[in-house]
Amino acid sequence: MPRLFQNWRVKAVLPVAAVLGLGLLIFETATLSLESTARHRVLLVAAGGALAISAVLLVVLAVLIQRPLTEMQQTVARIRAGDLFASVSFADRKDEIGALGRNFNEMVRELRESRVEIESLHRTQMSRAEHLASLGELAAGIAHEVRNPLAGIAGAVEVIGQQLPAGSSHREVLKEVRQEVQRIQSLLSDLLQYARPRPLQFLRSDLSDTIEQAVLLARQQVGHRPIQIEFDKPAHLPPVKHDAALIEQVALNLLVNAIQAMDQAGSIRVSMEVRDGLVGFQVADTGRGIAADVLPKIFRPFFTTKGHGTGLGLSLAKGIIEQHGGLIGVTSRLGSGTEFSVWLPAAGAPVAEHAHSA
Repeated sequence: MPRLFQNWRVKAVLPVAAVLGLGLLIFETATLSLESTARHRVLLVAAGGALAISAVLLVVLAVLIQRPLTEMQQTVARIRAGDLFASVSFADRKDEIGALGRNFNEMVRELRESRVEIESLHRTQMSRAEHLASLGELAAGIAHEVRNPLAGIAGAVEVIGQQLPAGSSHREVLKEVRQEVQRIQSLLSDLLQYARPRPLQFLRSDLSDTIEQAVLLARQQVGHRPIQIEFDKPAHLPPVKHDAALIEQVALNLLVNAIQAMDQAGSIRVSMEVRDGLVGFQVADTGRGIAADVLPKIFRPFFTTKGHGTGLGLSLAKGIIEQHGGLIGVTSRLGSGTEFSVWLPAAGAPVAEHAHSA
């Protein structure tokens, strides 16, 4: 379509001009009986009237529509440049154009308030991030300093144990001391890994081999308890670029949590699947489940529902999966068990496309 007919003035005037032209044609037909001079004079007057009507219409349209449109364009340009205090002046009009102006000003006001809120939240989050970073450095330093004296305590306990008589009742006490020392060492190791994670070592490999290794280690931890761990290893999976040691740690952590969630007999099912360029594995147990009010908190650092444990396992797992560009989720019901799902992008698959679908 020619640019001339894209102008709103032309579009507005064309129907009027067509009606006026049709009117002139009808008028000319009706004045055929008049003399030629008089007929021409009447036609000139009619044509002048039509032109005057069109000119008045253009002026009215320019005042009522063109000015507000121009002002709105200028205001939008100011807003785009960052001036969220800009507004249009025709919002006081009592017609549809005024309603448009009022809605526009209201939208700008809400946008301004949203920006203020976002900036406030950003400052709060940045301050919190800096605070947590400082705490992380402090915790890592303390953990590093505590490890050496703890190793000395563990060595002293072993020496004392060797010197005690075979039937001494103090051996049970030393056994508990060893367990508590191991617990502290585990806490310090998790804390150091959380505060100072090591660089990832990505390799393109089969994810099912990594998960299978975690399943083998978890079966060793079951011992003589009546808990079955089933693993449905798929025949063919697309390769996944991942740090096998860290993903194995994630899977093992989920499996150990599943084992600890079952008081007596139960089963754990580990399955894998491919969906929309993502390779995932699921760990589902028949344990006691997680309460709905607790479920949103389980990935928080140091949050735990156990009497023991550091509360860092799931937080570390979430961080590792996110470093891989993946997702981790959980569903659970009290008395019905829990299922964790982990999704990692297949090698060569763009991560951003799967952030929502998974």
